[in-house]
Amino acid sequence: MIGVVDELAGFTGDLITRGDERYDGARRVWNAAVDRYPALIARARCTADAVAVIQFARERDLPLSVRGGGHSAAGFAVADDAVMLDLSAMKEAVVDPAERTVLAAPGLRWDELDAASQAHGLAVTGGVVGSTGIAGLTLGGGIGWLDRLAGLTCDNLLSAEVVTADGQVLHADSAEHPDLFWALRGGGGNFGVVTSFRYRLHPVTGAHFAIVGCAFDRAADVLRAYAAFSQQAPDQLTLYASLTTAPQAPFIPESLRGQRVAVLLMAYFGTADEAQRVLAPLRAMLPCPAVDMTVPMPYQQVQQVSDAIPGNGLHHYYTAEWLSDLDDRAIEGLVTVAMAAAELSPRSVISIKRMGGAVAQVPADGTAFWYRNAAHNLDIHAQWVPGEDPASHLAWARRVREVAGHASAGGGYVNFIGADQGGQRVRSAYGGNYGRLAEVKAAYDPGNFFRINHNIEPAHTFQRSGPPGAG
Repeated sequence: MIGVVDELAGFTGDLITRGDERYDGARRVWNAAVDRYPALIARARCTADAVAVIQFARERDLPLSVRGGGHSAAGFAVADDAVMLDLSAMKEAVVDPAERTVLAAPGLRWDELDAASQAHGLAVTGGVVGSTGIAGLTLGGGIGWLDRLAGLTCDNLLSAEVVTADGQVLHADSAEHPDLFWALRGGGGNFGVVTSFRYRLHPVTGAHFAIVGCAFDRAADVLRAYAAFSQQAPDQLTLYASLTTAPQAPFIPESLRGQRVAVLLMAYFGTADEAQRVLAPLRAMLPCPAVDMTVPMPYQQVQQVSDAIPGNGLHHYYTAEWLSDLDDRAIEGLVTVAMAAAELSPRSVISIKRMGGAVAQVPADGTAFWYRNAAHNLDIHAQWVPGEDPASHLAWARRVREVAGHASAGGGYVNFIGADQGGQRVRSAYGGNYGRLAEVKAAYDPGNFFRINHNIEPAHTFQRSGPPGAG
């Protein structure tokens, strides 16, 4: 890296190398289990900076990682001996309230984009943790509190500015480079570096947030109620079931804090009377819950509910599965493995989200996001403190996925797949769209320069290695 400043002539951002006092802080990401040492960190300020870094890395045959919010569960933002293209300083958000759109830079986090759009009473489906970066979430699909009402984040992407592996800056939308635009909506970071996103916004000011739950000895009852109630849930209702340790949050009774619980978390986007009417059948299924609360809540606060659960500084491992059903066999298995977590991994969470609504109204091949008809997303999130042996936590997470495997709709959510889950597991995450994605990859990145991700092999490589399975 000697002379890197001269070799990156024209780069207006900030360069950080080993030995710089800022290096350790700059290489750290949200997932503390990721402890990697890049050769160079290049903090870009604009698209031209991104072009310069990509050309620099490619000319020297150096691997490149891309950091937006740094919240990738798999830790793809940073890699050993690679160039890290850090976009976190690119923060601009320009809202057009008349057109109901926002032009957003890739370094924004969801709490920042929400603040900009909510100033006008508007929103787009975003991540349920405020510190999640907009870029990674969008490119992997984007599920969240608004998806049943407004669609996935990627469904609301209207256009993107993309820097390709050969340094071209392309505008991609339904008219220009439509194949690339199709692939960006669910295909991950395989096709280039997106330096701006233009989203459609929706009128959203608030919701009625509800939490209904029980002590863990009634976990099976809670999941059965979730499974039955979710069948009749209107599109205005977002519904999560969670097997977790109750946080030290004001909406949790003191007697339950720190204890294993089974809770349903819901947001109804409608009036108070409608919310009570919609939730009445659920309450009838779970008489005498340990916690039962429904309150009006600004949308920004709904978006930050999960922020009450500590995560920074912990080690994390994700895996996931799309489910076609949540039957008694799956419920019993999930409760059993969740009970094991009480001793083994008390910070770990099993979360199940009702899908459908606007998500299912888009054809499976309408974007790169394939699993439109899945009934539920099973999100398995192992968390542990530094110093603990990760092996038992990883084994627990994989076991959770196995006990619900018979109900799998095929694959798992791209944004919730661990870095160790490659090969067939990654291919199945893209489902029946993998072949077309491989063709787009071959067209825009034939040398697989962008490979530090849930990688899609270019079509020529993919064809040699055989076709993927969708499940």
